[in-house]
Amino acid sequence: MDKIQLERIEFEPGKSFKLFSPRLRNTFLWHYHPEFELVYVEADAGIRHVGSHISGYTQSDLVFIGSNLPHLNFDYRLRSDYHQIVIQLRTDFLGAAIGTSPEFAAIHRLFKQADHGIAFSGETKARVVERLKQLNGLSSYKQLMELIDIFNLLAHSSDTEILNTDQSSKEFILKDKIRMGAIYEYIDANYHQKPDVNVVAAKVHLTTAAFCRYFKRQTNMTFTDFVNQYRIERAKNLIMQGSNITETCYAIGFESLSYFNKLFNKIVGKNPSVFKSDWLNALKKS
Repeated sequence: MDKIQLERIEFEPGKSFKLFSPRLRNTFLWHYHPEFELVYVEADAGIRHVGSHISGYTQSDLVFIGSNLPHLNFDYRLRSDYHQIVIQLRTDFLGAAIGTSPEFAAIHRLFKQADHGIAFSGETKARVVERLKQLNGLSSYKQLMELIDIFNLLAHSSDTEILNTDQSSKEFILKDKIRMGAIYEYIDANYHQKPDVNVVAAKVHLTTAAFCRYFKRQTNMTFTDFVNQYRIERAKNLIMQGSNITETCYAIGFESLSYFNKLFNKIVGKNPSVFKSDWLNALKKS
């Protein structure tokens, strides 16, 4: 039974951060680490799974993740080409200054909020991404100065979405790494084949009734609702990658096109055809 993996991050001597572009799209890496992480990924569509939050992103995503907040790699199952920039920060990044210098007060608040996971959008994302793409051409010192400016920009942004509303889900997940890792991996492997709550309950050594209570406490969703949301996020991903509506319906495990349309509309707020049309129109304008 696989568990949530503790990622051990190595830093170059004399550096307080790590800048790199991982490519792990064929790996289901449900993991956590004490270090803070800023992730930018540029792709047609992907899955964002941070803590108990799960949603999709289109075209690009910029997320700041706090210490020990479990998350799935953002390039998981991307089909088309993509670009990713990841910045990992030492746990003592900026040392005591971040908590004591008034000039860093906003950045200090940002780092505390990152415990919940923060997604950035709009003008903030555009401005930050432009600067992130220039980092490789700078010296280590200038990279650090630029990162402080970037975090200051993020700290004063209103283009934000807090991904987890409280700390309870993070605490539950970390206390039960083996069980939650196994559950998420089972859902990912079987979402298109009618995941069976009785099977996954037995897999983690709980009765079905106990599992349902446990899962609801962890995610604030029933097992069925969570699986359906996961399926619809996969459906959005397939549609944006060119699949037609009928192909998508059967690919994610639904046998009824009308039920798929109804559920998609309930979760997304529009039916699959309108979603696809809106997506294609947005591509033409970009």
